[in-house]
Amino acid sequence: MKCGLRHERRLYKTGVQCIAGIDEAGVGPLAGPVVAAAVILPPKFRHKTLTDSKKLTHEQREAIYGELTGLPEIAWAVRAVETEVIDRLNILRAAHEAMRLAVAALRIVPAHVLIDGRPVRPFPIPQTAIIDGDAQSFSIAAASVIAKVTRDRIMVEMDARYPGYEFGRHKGYSTPLHLSRLRARGPCPIHRQSFTPVALAQIAW
Repeated sequence: MKCGLRHERRLYKTGVQCIAGIDEAGVGPLAGPVVAAAVILPPKFRHKTLTDSKKLTHEQREAIYGELTGLPEIAWAVRAVETEVIDRLNILRAAHEAMRLAVAALRIVPAHVLIDGRPVRPFPIPQTAIIDGDAQSFSIAAASVIAKVTRDRIMVEMDARYPGYEFGRHKGYSTPLHLSRLRARGPCPIHRQSFTPVALAQIAW
């Protein structure tokens, strides 16, 4: 099923005109923040390659990010929730908080939101949750790309701040490279202490 505006059009037909797509990046990694983006597209938006950010190459994501954030008719916002909050709340609640922060930061208040995955409770705006929504809805896919590119750039910055972990290569995910560096060096301040592989790394930074 191709990514498009069919979910948005259903809402347009009911009289809802301002719709935001919301998605997050960074639920699975062992380190770094969870990032969420909210995006409001114009009703006649079109794009040839936009889809779930996981299905795009790095170069495609960067190019689409530039297009989306450079168009004045697109309203967007992105927010990150840091490691300490993830450890305090748990990753799911932290991701939901990032989504609420992102939609609250939009310059336009949406009348409805489309959220990738399952419903977020509580949420201040009426919502429709769509499983695999980032591959179906342009609005959610746009949020997916902005969240992913933002988080990847943060992790490249963290690579310079905490050398030796190769954050710029694996972006904090539990790859063999990351796990080997974690075991050798122990966790650093951006590692999620509540995640088992990090908790098992006994060497202090």
